[in-house]
Amino acid sequence: MKKVIVTSEAPKAVGPYSQAVAVGNFLFCAGQIPLDPATGELIEGDVTAQTERVLQNVVGVLRANGMTFANVVKSTVFMVDLANFAAMNAVYSKYFSEPFPARSTIQVAALPKGSQVEIEVIAVAE
Repeated sequence: MKKVIVTSEAPKAVGPYSQAVAVGNFLFCAGQIPLDPATGELIEGDVTAQTERVLQNVVGVLRANGMTFANVVKSTVFMVDLANFAAMNAVYSKYFSEPFPARSTIQVAALPKGSQVEIEVIAVAE
C-alpha cells in the first residue's frame, strides 16, 4: 500500500505530484529545488545557497516519514552547470556521511523556476 507524504517543512508540490510516496519500507522523494517552504519562492543566491536550501527541504520530507539522511540509499542531482559541481558537492557532503548513498549527477538544460540545482532521493527504513 502506498502512502503520500505531505509536510510544511518542504515546499508544496507545484504540479500534479506528491512531495514523497512511501511504499513498504521505501520512500521515493520528488526532486526538491531551492524554494522557501514558507513563501514558495525560489531563494536568491549561488549554487551553494541553493544546494543548502534544497537539502533542508529534503530533510523536511525525510523527517515527515520518520527518516534521516542515514536512510537514503540513492540520490540524483540535477544541475544546470556542472562547473558548479565542487560547490554543490561541498554542501552535499555536510549532509551525508559514510556509508554514502549511490548517486548520479546530471547536467540539464534547465530546471523549474530557474533553479540551479534539484535533488531527489530514495530512502529505506531499516
